[in-house]
Amino acid sequence: MSELDTRAAGAPEEADDRPLVDMETLRRVMEFYAGQGWTDGLPVMPVTDSYLAEFLAQTSHRPGDVVFRMPHLERVCTVRSAAINAAMAGCLPEYFPVVLAAWEALSLEGYAGKGIWQSTTGTAPLLLVNGPVRERIGLNSRGNVFGSGFRANATIGRALRLTAINVFGLHPHQLDQATQGTPAKYTACIAENEEDSPWAPFPADHGFAAGESTVTSMLVRSVIHLEARHTTDPEQLGRDLAGTVARTGALVHETISGCLVLGPEHAHLFAAAGWSKADVRQFVYEHAVNTRERLAEVGKDAVSRETRWRLPAGHPDAVPDTASESGRDVVPVLNSPEALLVTVAGAHNAGVSAVAETFGPRGGAPAIARVEDAPTQGGTR
Repeated sequence: MSELDTRAAGAPEEADDRPLVDMETLRRVMEFYAGQGWTDGLPVMPVTDSYLAEFLAQTSHRPGDVVFRMPHLERVCTVRSAAINAAMAGCLPEYFPVVLAAWEALSLEGYAGKGIWQSTTGTAPLLLVNGPVRERIGLNSRGNVFGSGFRANATIGRALRLTAINVFGLHPHQLDQATQGTPAKYTACIAENEEDSPWAPFPADHGFAAGESTVTSMLVRSVIHLEARHTTDPEQLGRDLAGTVARTGALVHETISGCLVLGPEHAHLFAAAGWSKADVRQFVYEHAVNTRERLAEVGKDAVSRETRWRLPAGHPDAVPDTASESGRDVVPVLNSPEALLVTVAGAHNAGVSAVAETFGPRGGAPAIARVEDAPTQGGTR
């Protein structure tokens, strides 16, 4: 018998004052939830009225307040619905203000409410959390930041997916028409490693005060890791990042957007050379290009007259892209340095970073929302 088995077997005898859990009843409840289609394929936490009340006590919003709308489906998500799905996802009540901030940021971002979660592209929300709330609820910002092992990261992201399924009806093979999807459709929530970053926290670049707890929401299509373990030259690293950004498989539209999730080692390499985050964005923008010949080889050397999606030049709806019209030999994949966000996350132990390929505004301010402080006892619910 394993250590886990031994401890589990001994638990009821050690819990002298606590009622024994009827595991058979619990199993039947969980199977009932699964049978109703209320899960993402993994077991969910049954929710009682008393447990739901603990979540609602974490916010000053009323249970009926609307936190997200999908007008084309004529459906809305209320605070109460968001709380139920957060509890089902395995969140602790104290995570709920972060969940609500994530919904607010997604509303600011805009694309999620317009049907993109139903798209064949298979996008999913990626959440970036900053500020004191990271430590308060145990969010991981360091090693394995995109992986498993941390309840807050896993369940906060999962709360959004369960809400998409249970409130908006986005079941796979039904309203969700993703061709292949992404593991981020289970959960994708990371925290910025502010302590190991050589720069100011991400929200400070966008008008938020240092020390504020925030959530930034992005829609991600994929996350590609980049290995650059031995270079000490910031331009070499910058070109490596630019080559990853510029891959032709990412070119759906005329231009794309993304987020550089720099490991601390890479962030410090840039900073030691005197580069700011703006310098990184500018360098990658200038070097994330494809030749027109390369785009022709993959059938993406023109764009649609109506949608500006990339097409072969021989397509009946094709018109030259703006770079071709200007006579340039190379075609940029970003329309501005602002189409690229820069954050720092992961362990300070190797030259590993990631490029998150995002779907959404290709420039402009990112979608950031403040995390509400839990109301004091006796506050309005």
